[in-house]
Amino acid sequence: MVSKLKTLSFISILLLLLQSCSPATKQTESASADLMQKPAFQTYSAEEFYKTTSVFGSSINHDGTLVLVSNDASGIFNAYQIPLDGSAPTQLSHSTQESIYVDSWFPVDNRFLYTADQGGNELDHLYVQEPDGKVTDLTPGENLKANFVGWHEDDKHFYVVSNERNPQFFDLYIYATEDYSRKLIYENVDGLALESVSPNGNWVVGSKVNSNADSDLYLINLKNTALNPMLLTAHQGDITHSAFTFSQDSQKLIYATDQYGEFVQAWQYDLTNKEHQAVLRADWDVSFVYFSKDGKYRISGINADAQTKLSIVDTQTGKNIALPKMPDGDLRGVNFSKDSSIMVFYLNSDTSPSNLYVYQVSGDSVTRLTNTGNPNINESDLVTGEVVRFDSFDGLSIPGILYKPQQAVDKKVPALVWIHGGPGGQSRKGYSALIQHLVNNGYAILQINNRGSSGYGKTFFHLDDKRHGQDDLQDVVYCKQYLQSLPWVESENIGVIGGSYGGYLTMAAMTFTKEFKVGINIFGVTNWVRTLKSIPPYWESFRKSLYDELGDPETDEERLHSISPVFFGHKVTSPVLVVQGANDPRVLKIESDEMVEAIRSSGTYVDYLVFDDEGHGFSKKDNRIAASNKFVSFLDSYLK
Repeated sequence: MVSKLKTLSFISILLLLLQSCSPATKQTESASADLMQKPAFQTYSAEEFYKTTSVFGSSINHDGTLVLVSNDASGIFNAYQIPLDGSAPTQLSHSTQESIYVDSWFPVDNRFLYTADQGGNELDHLYVQEPDGKVTDLTPGENLKANFVGWHEDDKHFYVVSNERNPQFFDLYIYATEDYSRKLIYENVDGLALESVSPNGNWVVGSKVNSNADSDLYLINLKNTALNPMLLTAHQGDITHSAFTFSQDSQKLIYATDQYGEFVQAWQYDLTNKEHQAVLRADWDVSFVYFSKDGKYRISGINADAQTKLSIVDTQTGKNIALPKMPDGDLRGVNFSKDSSIMVFYLNSDTSPSNLYVYQVSGDSVTRLTNTGNPNINESDLVTGEVVRFDSFDGLSIPGILYKPQQAVDKKVPALVWIHGGPGGQSRKGYSALIQHLVNNGYAILQINNRGSSGYGKTFFHLDDKRHGQDDLQDVVYCKQYLQSLPWVESENIGVIGGSYGGYLTMAAMTFTKEFKVGINIFGVTNWVRTLKSIPPYWESFRKSLYDELGDPETDEERLHSISPVFFGHKVTSPVLVVQGANDPRVLKIESDEMVEAIRSSGTYVDYLVFDDEGHGFSKKDNRIAASNKFVSFLDSYLK
């Protein structure tokens, strides 16, 4: 990307050097003065930042010519096909209301599957679109949620889970590709979370939560569902298990477990000899393992200090695939063609959104297929996050990602503690238009991974169990103190911002402490009693885990009441901005309504932004722009 300002800093220095070595003419002095008055970097509007395009999906079609993706170039996510020869993409869907999230091409033709909900209510239906544009809802009905699970190896069938029979549990259906007829093949009366189906269709694996620190895997024989699910992970103590995938020959199940230390490892269960064996271990969590369609390559990811380290191994030789020299960025979203001769993937960095690339395996170069960045934004004007650590109140080391604005080179700047969602989420490296917009406008950001965050071992993850709004809140306060120790931060001008669970901790910080000058609560929980009593029925399989972590509203109501900001809104004394989606099924709009009124009752300033066509997160580009602009104007008024 090219900018008019790219070389100004160098030219300014050169002119000054020339000026000191020779007599300066008035013309040279004037030119130098003009250049010195221009900024070393440029600031951009939210509209400019959101002229970037978000792209995801990497399904390659049957003849290896097209990639199926969702992108939001139209202002809302729609389906597109991108030719692997580098020619222009074609928009396949033209939704103006609901975001289209692609799943997969059909195995032998150019039909494709996608999911969409209704206004952000998270009740996804599964759809098929024909090459002529005709769309069929494969899971019609009201108040149901359905998802694509995978393809049968015969390429004539695929699997779908749906909670239409029982809102609490998902049953497994098999669909025919010819006429979309279907059959119920597993009625989920045991309340398992169905995770993966073997390619030959003989097995499905389900997980069962025993507590938020303990879970099991069960193998279900789809050829004889009268048999009880078979426990695969008998163990003692608190150990978590989840399924990654089956091998392509359906002989092994690859699964995740934290049985052997602090971090999640990948193990396999051999369905023939019934033996368990380690597959992949690291000093961080193994995040995912999957295979190319023909089983030739195993793709795996390690969550290394909030950044994914991806590897691609030849399953025959055990060696990593030899890739050509790549542009800068983190590799993600890898997928192969049927014969593994073509590989597509994304590269992403803090200063550049994900771009799709194609590689002819064993070739000597890669080809870029998308240009998702805004060419009017110079990447050198943006900021790369730095992983930092600070000690909290009890000496525990807390990690985070620090973004230092370019403005901080010449002066002190205000700062924000950014709290991720969850509980149990993690802030990670990678491009965010919102974060770059705030940093570009002069706000330092420290994305805290407070205790209870994932990715730092199971001990760290469970340190906040039933202590939410207490120890994790102290981490946020000590994060502020760390920011105050930085010589380039305005120590009195520090705010707090977060979404979902991060929105809760934001409101807790504004309600139960006087540490922060402003707060931005993005669809945050403010009434834990109501939230935990009104969780969606399809969360039933992990309700116990949620209660183990946060508390059961029937038995822990007093404590949950005491940490819920909505009941103490009169204690808020500094300005707050609340942002909410009207259709949010997780954090009901009434929570934000009541929080706003509680703050206003004491005379404290609160601004309230509601999006009528969004849920728990904002999928429409215009709404993301509006929110980002609101954040900056609010901060400019009350933090700068």
